[in-house]
Order: sequence, then structure tokens, then C-alpha cells
Amino acid sequence: MGPIRGGVPASYYGLVQIPFAWEESRRALTVTELTETIRATLAAEFTGIWVAGEISGVKTGPSGHIYFTLKDSGAQVRCALFARTARIVRFKPQDGVEVLLSGRIDVYAPRGEYQFLVDSIEARGLGALQAAFDLLKKKLAAEGLFDAARKRSLPPFPRRIGIVTSPTGAVIRDMINILTRRFPGLHIRLYPSMVQGEGSAEQVCRGIQSFSAGGWAEVVIVARGGGSIEDLWTFNEESVARAIAACSMPVISAIGHETDFTIADFVADLRAPTPSAAAELVVSSRLQIAEKLDSLDRHLLQNARYRIAMVTQKLHQLETGRAAASLHRFIGRAFQQVDDAGNRMRDAVRARMEHSHRSLLGLDARLRVLDLRLRMAEGRRRLQASQSRLEERGRWTLSQARRGFEPVVAQLEQLSPLRVLDRGYAIVQDEKGAVVKESLQAPAGTQVNIRLAKGRIAARVEPAS
Repeated sequence: MGPIRGGVPASYYGLVQIPFAWEESRRALTVTELTETIRATLAAEFTGIWVAGEISGVKTGPSGHIYFTLKDSGAQVRCALFARTARIVRFKPQDGVEVLLSGRIDVYAPRGEYQFLVDSIEARGLGALQAAFDLLKKKLAAEGLFDAARKRSLPPFPRRIGIVTSPTGAVIRDMINILTRRFPGLHIRLYPSMVQGEGSAEQVCRGIQSFSAGGWAEVVIVARGGGSIEDLWTFNEESVARAIAACSMPVISAIGHETDFTIADFVADLRAPTPSAAAELVVSSRLQIAEKLDSLDRHLLQNARYRIAMVTQKLHQLETGRAAASLHRFIGRAFQQVDDAGNRMRDAVRARMEHSHRSLLGLDARLRVLDLRLRMAEGRRRLQASQSRLEERGRWTLSQARRGFEPVVAQLEQLSPLRVLDRGYAIVQDEKGAVVKESLQAPAGTQVNIRLAKGRIAARVEPAS
């Protein structure tokens, strides 16, 4: 074939091309194999990396995956934020925002393109949480969720109040104490929910939606104690804001302290500076109601007196004695009607309060009768008694069975062939395990096994001398 130049036979450069032996053995990669090789190489080298740039071209697919481009002045790379990750990241991609991404490089085989799979996303410049807060606030404000025109006024005398908050801690205790002290007899329902951490936003949404769909409550309070922006972030989630906006009854937002503001505060029908303030705002005290009734009574009396005085003055000016007498009778009847109306009003309020107090006492008595702790204690006593009886019955049954088995065991032991072996006898078996009962079954040269009372002996049959 001639000398080789650069790995190619010299004859290749002539007029005649001689087929190469090694061409028959070489193997071409498929496009899929090549792509998978590149994917594996990139995945091994570019995992857990951070990339900074500007977001553009954000699109959300039907699957919930978010696709966008990350670019700087000299290059760009396609990025994918899968739906499962998108649900837990606090900052959602927005066009024109400078971000810091962490993730890994992958290859999208159908297009033969490499892409950056995002595991986490942070805004640059402003803090990620503050940036996410501002973006969501701007978005919801543009949709009109903060407009004063859509805010609903609270019912003046609500009797059924729903509360969405944690069932533990001082918040719910303080609210219940204030509500029952200001107006006893109110009906309060608590939807227990986490108020921070993973899954808390979904629980708060379910609580609001439950009250909204049930229609039982006249007003709903969403409450949480104070904390950092991270602690309060549940109430900055878009899902919570939209659940509040869609609620069928007025919602009071009582999140954190007076200086804390969340997205829920802007969407709610009323913002209370603290959970305790929400409890004071939602109901009036009995003293306030009584004072308002007294004020109306005085206003009604003053108005009647003023009108009577004006009519009296007019009649005196006409110097009509008969009219004056009639006026005196009219005044007397008017004052009597005013007195009767005031008495009926006071009696009605007093009767209503007494009825509410009796209802509350009755409910308290029923609750004491149905106290689960007493019923559980009785059930525990019955369970312990049944367990004791069952154990005693089991011991008796075992004892009876043992007494019935003992004679049978003794009889079996008497009939056991091992007893015979204990007296010096042996059992001879051939190679197949059959018992040898006569000499014809074991001719000379036969291998036999001899079983003794303790142990076995292997032997060969010798001819009788």
C-alpha cells in the first residue's frame, strides 16, 4: 500500500484510490447520540452555577412552565423555569428586570439548543422580596383590585364572624377575648391555618374560600401577628390577594403591626393596624349601642319639642283660644307617644340582651354536657376494663389448652421410636434412606447409615464369616 502520510495511505493522492481497511470499522454517531453526549458533558460541568443578566421575552406555557431569555450586552441564553419550581420561588420573572439565577445547563434535544434550567431566582439591586412586592402591587393595582369603589362597608351589627389565622398563639386568644367582652353572644368560627412557611398561602386561601362559599359569616377577618417581611410573605402572595378580592363578604386584613403593610391590606375591604384592633372595629360595644339609642331618643325629643314650640308660637300669634286648647291636647298626646316609644325601645333592647344572655348560658350548659374530655375518660375506663377481661380470658384459655395437651404429649413421648433407641437399639437405613429390616436388603459391600439414640454412624456391610 505504500508509506502513510498524515494517517492516509500515499496511494490516496494518486489517480487510483485504494479502499481503506479501517473505513469499514468506523462508526458514525446518530444525532440523538451526539445530543445526549453533549447533554451529559454540559450537565457534568455546569451544575449549580449562578448567572446574572436581564430578563426578556417572558412566556408561560400551558403546562405552567415559564420560558424567557437572559441577556447582557454581548450574549443571551434561553432559560426555562419549570412549573414545580415556579410555584415556590418568591420572585416571578418579569421583562426588563435584572436578576441573579442559579441552576444548570441542559440540552433541549428536539431543537438541538442548550438552555439554562432555573432552580432559584433573585432580583438584583432591590431585595428580591421587595422587588416581588412592588411588581405584584403594580400588577394588581392596574387590574383595579385596590380601587376604593370596590371596597365594601362592614355590617353595623354582625353576629357571625369568620376568622382565618393560626389556632395557637396570642392572636386568636386576644381577638376572642375582645369580641366576647365587647358584645357577648357573638358566633365566631375559626378556620385554622398556617400563617407562614411553605403551604401557608394555600391554607389561607382555602380558609377564605370556605367562608365565601359557605355564606355563613357576615364578615371575615384574616389575621396574623407581627414579624419580618419574610414572616409576613404569605400575605404578599398573589393567590391570597385574589382570594380576598373574590370573597363574597367583606374582609378585614389584620396582619402584623401598625407599620407593617402587605398586599392583602390593599385588597381587603378594611385594614386594621393589629388583630386586636380588628376585633374592636368589627363590632360595637353594648355601651356604644346604648349611648347611640339615648342620643337618638334625645334628638327625637328635641325635634318634637321644637316642632311643637313652632306650632304653639304660630297659634298664639293667631290668638286662637280653641286652637290653643287643642294644641295643649296635641302636645300632651305627642309627649305621651314619645314616652311610649322610648319605653318600648328600651324594653326591646333589654329583652334582646336578656334573650342573648339566656341563649349563651344554654349553649354553655349543652357544651359542658357534651364535653369530649368526659366522654373520652368514660371510654378509656371501659376500654381498660375490656382489656383486663380479655387478658384474663386469654390466660384461662391458654391454661385449659395446656392441660389438654399435656396427656397427649406424654403419650406421644411413650410411643416415640426414640424411646426404643434410648434402650440400646439402632435403626439401619440403606443409601436411599429405606429402613433395613432383613439381611437380604443389605448384601455385602452395601453402604448403610446407622441411627443411634445420639448421633449417626456410616458403615459398610462385610460378608459374614
